[in-house]
Amino acid sequence: MIVKNADVFTEDGVFVPGDVFIEGERFVHQAGGEVIDASGCYAIPGLVDIHFHGCVGYDFCDGTKEAIDAMAEYEASQGVTAIVPATMTLGRDTLKKICETAGAYGNDNERGAQLCGINMEGPFISMEKKGAQNPLYIHKPDAEMFRELNAASGNMIKLVALAPEVEGAMEFIDELKDEVVISIAHTTADAQTAAEALQRGASHVTHLYNAMPPFHHRKPGVVGAACDNETCEVELICDGVHIAPEMVRATFKMFGKDRVILISDSMMAAGMPDGTYSLGGQVVQVRGNRATLESGTIAGSNTNLMACMRTAVKMMGLPLETAVLCASRNPARSVGIDDCYGSIRPGKIASMVLLDKETLEVKQVILRGKLL
Repeated sequence: MIVKNADVFTEDGVFVPGDVFIEGERFVHQAGGEVIDASGCYAIPGLVDIHFHGCVGYDFCDGTKEAIDAMAEYEASQGVTAIVPATMTLGRDTLKKICETAGAYGNDNERGAQLCGINMEGPFISMEKKGAQNPLYIHKPDAEMFRELNAASGNMIKLVALAPEVEGAMEFIDELKDEVVISIAHTTADAQTAAEALQRGASHVTHLYNAMPPFHHRKPGVVGAACDNETCEVELICDGVHIAPEMVRATFKMFGKDRVILISDSMMAAGMPDGTYSLGGQVVQVRGNRATLESGTIAGSNTNLMACMRTAVKMMGLPLETAVLCASRNPARSVGIDDCYGSIRPGKIASMVLLDKETLEVKQVILRGKLL
């Protein structure tokens, strides 16, 4: 397959007019076969969402192949071609079933995004900053529990969330920092505690600004500690609800484009009409692009990652090149799958999206070398 006449997003983070060659499931240097005219389009890598819970009426925590299939198909249709869905704060046995289902998932759905791992968000979090997580199942950090769940998944857990101020958190980091990416999340930690966690081996922050103390000029908190640590990567939800455009722009000035990861944090209402849904066993009301618990607490988003990326560009003023980088290469690198995903380069999996230059809407998805 040859995709001709597109402006192609390169690994250098710029758009260059050119052609893309695909043979089988991989990008290659030269190929023949079907020719696709991509005039008027940007060619970008398939996006990589490393933090979302559900879509089209399904949740990853349903713990079924049917749910993963439906989610994977919807995400691929939106140009999100590699996924690392997130768990919630649930009981040990429930989490084990979810992990077993993911571990047994064969990635045999030709119309679905590739399931590349699990984001374990909870139960090792702070009660005070639980957000939309279920307080009944909050558990102190437990390395043995993590290893049991990871083994049940076939070692698919790529990220594990943790509040560094709770009992046992620092010891958990010490023990597991070389086995999984540890992310600071749902926390009341001050700057000193967060800095210690990062020094010990945490390297990631879950949905920056949300479910943590605010960034204050005398109490910089997790945000200040993460900014100071040059190896720490941070997630941003650019759905137009979770973070104001001014703060999104400020974040890029503080962290730079190479350390920011765009996520959707979507729940099952993504791709669905307004109504009543659930998240982690709790009732969620969805109106427009806002999803809330009955208490009014924001409960994830109902916006897919491609739409978040588009919002970041059109409503928040990010350069398209920056937004694409933060929704493809950066997340792939953060969970260690950038050998196959996150950029258009010979040898990598040939998943790519053609965007209309004027609207940034998806014109065509190429999924593992085939037109979707």
